[in-house]
Amino acid sequence: MTVKTASTCCYCGVGCGVLIEHDGERILDVQGDPTHPANYGRLCTKGSTLHKTGDLAARALYPQLRLGKGLARSRVDWDSAMSHAAQMFGQAIAEHGPDSVAFYISGQLLTEDYYAFNKLARALIGTNNIDSNSRLCMSSAVVGYKRSLGADSPPCSYEDIERSDCVLIVGSNMAYAHPVLFRRLEQAKAEFPDKRIIVIDPRRTDTCDLADLHLQIKPGTDVALFHGLLHPLLSEGLIDRAYIEAHTRGFSELEALVADYPPAVTSVLCGIAEADLVAAARMIGSAPSFLSLWCMGLNQSTSGSAKNSALINLHLATGQIGKSGSGPFSLTGQPNAMGGRETGSLSNLLPGHRDAGNAEHRDEVADYWGVDRLPSAPGLSAIELFEAVRDGRIKALYIACTNPAQSLPDQTLVREALAACPFVIVQEAFGNTETCQYADLLLPAASWGEKQGSVTNSERRISHVRAAIPAPGEARGDWAIVCDFARRLEKQLRPGQPSLFNFSAPAELFDEFIGLTRGRDLDYSGLDHALIEKLGPQQWPFPAGATAGTRRLYADGRFPTDDGRARFLHEPYVPAIEQRDAEYPLTLNTGRLRDQWHGMSRTGTAAQLFGHVDQAQLSLHLDELERRNFSNGQLVKVTSRRGELVLPVLADDQLRPGQAFIPMHWGDRYLKGLGVNVLTQPAFDPLSKQPELKHTGIDVQPVALDWELFILVEGDVQQRFDALRPLCEAFVFASFALTGRDRPALLIRAAHTVAPDAAWMNSVDRLLGVDEGAVLVYDDPAQSVSKRIRIDQGRITAIRLTGEAAARDWLRGLWERGEVSSPLHRWFMAPLASPPGGAAATDKTICNCMNVSASRIRACVENGMDLQGLKEQLGCGTQCGSCVPEIKRMLAIHAVTA
Repeated sequence: MTVKTASTCCYCGVGCGVLIEHDGERILDVQGDPTHPANYGRLCTKGSTLHKTGDLAARALYPQLRLGKGLARSRVDWDSAMSHAAQMFGQAIAEHGPDSVAFYISGQLLTEDYYAFNKLARALIGTNNIDSNSRLCMSSAVVGYKRSLGADSPPCSYEDIERSDCVLIVGSNMAYAHPVLFRRLEQAKAEFPDKRIIVIDPRRTDTCDLADLHLQIKPGTDVALFHGLLHPLLSEGLIDRAYIEAHTRGFSELEALVADYPPAVTSVLCGIAEADLVAAARMIGSAPSFLSLWCMGLNQSTSGSAKNSALINLHLATGQIGKSGSGPFSLTGQPNAMGGRETGSLSNLLPGHRDAGNAEHRDEVADYWGVDRLPSAPGLSAIELFEAVRDGRIKALYIACTNPAQSLPDQTLVREALAACPFVIVQEAFGNTETCQYADLLLPAASWGEKQGSVTNSERRISHVRAAIPAPGEARGDWAIVCDFARRLEKQLRPGQPSLFNFSAPAELFDEFIGLTRGRDLDYSGLDHALIEKLGPQQWPFPAGATAGTRRLYADGRFPTDDGRARFLHEPYVPAIEQRDAEYPLTLNTGRLRDQWHGMSRTGTAAQLFGHVDQAQLSLHLDELERRNFSNGQLVKVTSRRGELVLPVLADDQLRPGQAFIPMHWGDRYLKGLGVNVLTQPAFDPLSKQPELKHTGIDVQPVALDWELFILVEGDVQQRFDALRPLCEAFVFASFALTGRDRPALLIRAAHTVAPDAAWMNSVDRLLGVDEGAVLVYDDPAQSVSKRIRIDQGRITAIRLTGEAAARDWLRGLWERGEVSSPLHRWFMAPLASPPGGAAATDKTICNCMNVSASRIRACVENGMDLQGLKEQLGCGTQCGSCVPEIKRMLAIHAVTA
């Protein structure tokens, strides 16, 4: 018997409601919840495939302990694991003080988990060394909101996306990063064609296809652009002087600064047409309502705080805040980045939107928790924290639900830090992440579909996360692990005193936490788990006595500052730290793919999600490829001031010459060489401490690798992955992915200067099962060609090629179709021969929801089919809609060609 459990998606900050279909033991399917106000039943490709992720072979199932550096971890029971953890932390604190330990946690934790970690660090241990991977995500938005408006409170609701007359999207490929919200915008644009959409992005992404105007600025010039937009707003009288006088401070100083950014100057600084700049300003200034949406392109910058405040200036100057369809609206990247901010889970914050540096705030929280005092010493933010670990100042590090050995910039430093730390705890649902290899103690945590608690999405809406099935193995909820650890540590740090952690359910943690929101800007002391269950997801503020949440803030023009007025910030444009020069002539940007999420610890277990893009590639403008005499797919070496990486190069007309792009998702597990963040820089914004992940100087050079390897093998993909990945460590290049839909397979591409020895090849063939049985074998040592193809029940199940590249896509196509073509045997016995029909290009999946390939769409288009016909015939574009922009481009290209 199957049942459905309503819960919340575990990916981005949209916070979509989902219905989990399960039998009490296994999750069988997932659909969008039509009653949830964030998505009304819509899901993106990632959300709609949640039931296909979380392969048990990739999960951490039991506690594992390493008793010495260099030794292997062994399975232990929970009591031994937690006793050892408390002993090691207690010893570090006793010998070196409370600031010798640190916690690095995650925007994927639930609010209750977050709260438990905060109370552990600050009330029990007495350290502010607790930071979150949300530091990499939203800390610049936090500073922007607090400085300009007085509190970290995004003032808008998702319905404002539909209601706005002018929408400005900045530094966000919304079509990929927040596709459900993008669909709402897309539908609103179709219904109201006069709605104006402006996109600001150095790349021409799928989001730009919806725009009336795309400002393709030079990377990092956002502050200059926002000042430059304000200049014509001022000169043409398109600001709201009455609102400025009644509700703000500091406008005269900003007005003086903006005089230095006339259109002629700004257009040169930003690399855009002067007419486009003025047109954008007029769209904004003439619109009855104006909404801005932004994400990592603004936040992940050494001037992220200045960018946020300069954007908010536009809203204050036009009075476009606190009303329907208007306001500055940051889009969070993680499911509970907002909940982390609410509970104080950044080193400079305390619960209830309080500041750790404010003595009055510390006293309020200490009194509430019943402890003498909270620590006053500043805590370490993410980059500072790992520098302190490497320097030896941190003796014990607790990492939960995040993967810093993939996601932090300057991976060489991060790996050195993790290797040097005397004791590292990693609390993780997936046991194969890059960070897990550094764990002295690995604690298995429950994952999506197994957890109970709450999250807050980008529009301040608190939703339930409900468990549908038990956690596998001995995995536990994060809050339960933390409280167990804390109770054991209390015996050393607070002997004989009542426990601060006598919680037996997530609801008890929630009930204690909400008291710390009472009277604050985010007050949701009127909520509890039972009321959310009754009323459904609710937006804060929701104070005691309220009957519904608050849709938008600042409607009365009063702000949570000392005088009730918002602040204009007047900071000049400062160029990014790493500029293009003769040594590093290209500017590297990083960003998201449509079907992957973060470091792929979860999405990387679903073969279907690799169908659109199955390897990391360096994208360059065609002019850059021609200037360097590169060809598409050629391997190149990318070098920055911190490291180097080898990967294929791809011509990409989304970029301008001089710019480069690599997807953010590939770490060392999927791309040999520590992944994309071996290149990125750890420099950070001085106020938000958010690192610069969007602006890196790089050089690109050809690399000559004479020996190539191609592997495709179905079945037991995670086990084979774990066995084969270490064998490829010596290669200059190695890329790993899953492929297939009904029959998941492991896909490996590798290359090196010389071929490995016979013993290595024999080991690989045994792991692939091509060393015996029904296997086609061809070896030509003189040509360095070796081929192995396993055939089971009339179809290919494994391929291993070395020295033979031309046929890999042809063979992959035979595997996908489940057939063994008659020319296979003839081709197989010929060295370096082209496959029948010539070398085929990889047929990527365009529509992941309906499994529609590029070749099927192309064939229908060539027969005269339009978008509606494609939807009716193939089903593509009828589910999440993420494929529609790409299909439209295919139709446009065909029309031009015809």
